[in-house]
Amino acid sequence: MKKEKSSAMGTPYTFEGRIPLKQAIPLGLQHVMAMFVGNLTPLLIIMGACGLTADAGYGALRTALLQNAMTVAGIVTLVQMFSIGPIGGKVPIVMGTSSGFLGVFKSVTAVLGQGALTYGAILGATIVGGLFEGVCLKPLRKFFPSVVTGCVVMAIGLSLIPVGINYLCGGSGTNDYGSIQNLFLGMVVLIVTLALKHFTNPKGILSTASILIGILVGYVVAIIMTMVLPHTGTAVLEDGSTVSYTYSWVVNFQQVKDASWFALPGIAGFGKLAEVKPVFRVEAILPVAIMFIVTTVETVGDICACVESGMDREATDSELSGGIICDGLGSSFAAALGVLPNTSFAQNVGIISMTKIVNRMALSCGAIFLILCGLCPKIAAFVSIMPQSVLGGAAVMMFASILVSGIQLITKEPITSREITIVSVALGLGYGLGSTAGATSELPYYIQLIFG
Repeated sequence: MKKEKSSAMGTPYTFEGRIPLKQAIPLGLQHVMAMFVGNLTPLLIIMGACGLTADAGYGALRTALLQNAMTVAGIVTLVQMFSIGPIGGKVPIVMGTSSGFLGVFKSVTAVLGQGALTYGAILGATIVGGLFEGVCLKPLRKFFPSVVTGCVVMAIGLSLIPVGINYLCGGSGTNDYGSIQNLFLGMVVLIVTLALKHFTNPKGILSTASILIGILVGYVVAIIMTMVLPHTGTAVLEDGSTVSYTYSWVVNFQQVKDASWFALPGIAGFGKLAEVKPVFRVEAILPVAIMFIVTTVETVGDICACVESGMDREATDSELSGGIICDGLGSSFAAALGVLPNTSFAQNVGIISMTKIVNRMALSCGAIFLILCGLCPKIAAFVSIMPQSVLGGAAVMMFASILVSGIQLITKEPITSREITIVSVALGLGYGLGSTAGATSELPYYIQLIFG
């Protein structure tokens, strides 16, 4: 009997089993490949919305923040799996930068304007919101059934789809917005991703890492286009004069050349991250705290789905409470390092549902790889110079999938007439007011942010 137990503990299908590194490493990298780009994309989008672009002189800052995003994701994932006291549920959950906050953060930038100060307000709101989730939200989850959470998730997806389209077209404000080259790059990424996702082995690495592979293919195509096509175009100004500009799809590796091979993570407000010091603005804190309520419910769902599908049992109260605390305090920790909120990644829950591989050692190998990537700024720089249209090809599908997730949350059980009313009012007022220009312009800022 003892020998059988030892054998069982040595398989990838048990959480605490020890397996050979030659088996653990590729299984861990599979999880990293599924979430790598998704972990960085929200940060790239919000930095762009705040005007923290390489063209504006923030190239080094962008590289440092991307470096920290990878480091934070790896550290918080390890804490979630091993726990530090009450922090961490000891569950096979992979943590990373949340895309669920993009709509709220985009509204913050619309109200406060662009600049490092606005990004600092986002960090300050994340610190407060993370503490709010980690300390206060465990007793509140029963008040947020799937029909309520589903409405919020649907509204987020609807509001983010135009953002994905803007990136697909090259990024708002670019002179070659909507050019054939930008649309071509985005469609290459989308087609490759869909082909790998649905026409390869659903349990294979090509399917689970289809988004990453699609973006890498688009990136390679952009590099080839940079080598063989002209780099500049000419725009006609209102006064009739002309000005030359560089096409937005051109890849410039100078930032990668300038980045170092090794660097320690920075702290927001100090050293290389001195420009993004956390500030606390009530207009940002209130809507971000409300969004943390939604992510709490989502985290509970991810933990339950992961434990039930991978371990064939229900999640315990300690696993749920520890997971929520890690989700909240991990987000505050991320903001202290200049990064956006960290939460459970549904992509990785999907991998566990398909493969049943929940081994902590395997997932730890993936988390350690993320930390190693964060210690090498050249990797972060390589990602930061990626053309926006390449990211847009993936973002369109990623953001639309958020909408679909909301629909699934609402329809997982038969909908009653009362729930139909809840969904109708929530989307009609919540999304309708937020997406109609000027509808809330006379209301206080914090209310505008909530509807946005």
